[in-house]
Amino acid sequence: MRESRVGRIRKAVIPAAGMGTRLLPATKALPKELLPLIDVPVIQLAVDDAVQSGMDDVLVIVSRGKELLADHFDRQPDLEALLAARGKTAALEAVRSTGAGAALHYTRQPEPKGLGHAILMARHHVGSDPFAVMLPDDVMLGPRPILAQLEDCWEPGRSVVAVMPVPRAEAFRYGIVTPAGEKRGAAFPVEDIVEKPAVSEVSGDMAWAVMGRYLLDADMFGVLEHVAPGAGGEIQLTDGLRAMAHAGRLTAVAYEGERFDVGDKLGYIKAVISYGLYRPDFAPDLKRYLADLAQRGTF
Repeated sequence: MRESRVGRIRKAVIPAAGMGTRLLPATKALPKELLPLIDVPVIQLAVDDAVQSGMDDVLVIVSRGKELLADHFDRQPDLEALLAARGKTAALEAVRSTGAGAALHYTRQPEPKGLGHAILMARHHVGSDPFAVMLPDDVMLGPRPILAQLEDCWEPGRSVVAVMPVPRAEAFRYGIVTPAGEKRGAAFPVEDIVEKPAVSEVSGDMAWAVMGRYLLDADMFGVLEHVAPGAGGEIQLTDGLRAMAHAGRLTAVAYEGERFDVGDKLGYIKAVISYGLYRPDFAPDLKRYLADLAQRGTF
């Protein structure tokens, strides 16, 4: 078995500047990244994934109106004192552990110019170090932290993307990678990547779709600087990844676990249910409830 090398990448970047228009009106005042899966906001799941993967420096890219994200991760002495006085030890521990294990930093994307532009906002903070990128809209649930799975397959000078197989008919929803060689365990080199291709451009019954977890070499900043803006003047990360693929420096990893798009209403519902089934404090009762609904023909 290949030895795990978790911990060589210490910095993570979380783009959180989007408006969340697919979830209106819930996101009219509340940042979409604070929508909870039961009692844990989706951005906290991303930070926890980074910490569990050995990363202790997290930069959140925000936009105007996202001040509540920093508030969520700040200490609240008054709340902690109240919980302690009332003997609510479980709630106290949950509050104190929010964001624990990582130094959180924030910088603003001044205008919505695409995911690639948002990542460029991290350049001065990241410097020359390799770094992770985590899209909080993509909730990943599995037996191991997703970033740890990617780092097992990472090599200096290369970038890594998480992928999963999707039916050919759904390929238009994703960035799709073309393998450059044979799959080695969970990983394979990438020859090309295309954003939301037409079904006619995809061969075979299944396609490898890119999910919202990446390990990027710092050279990506220089690549993104030279990416031509696309529709709406946006700079796309996919174009930067494509340049890496053409240079023979991009690896795809088929990760273990499930992925949910919580920026989509149905995806959000599925994520809440699935997260409940992962939680030992909810799973037994939730399974019984779902089984009862099925028995009664509710669905």
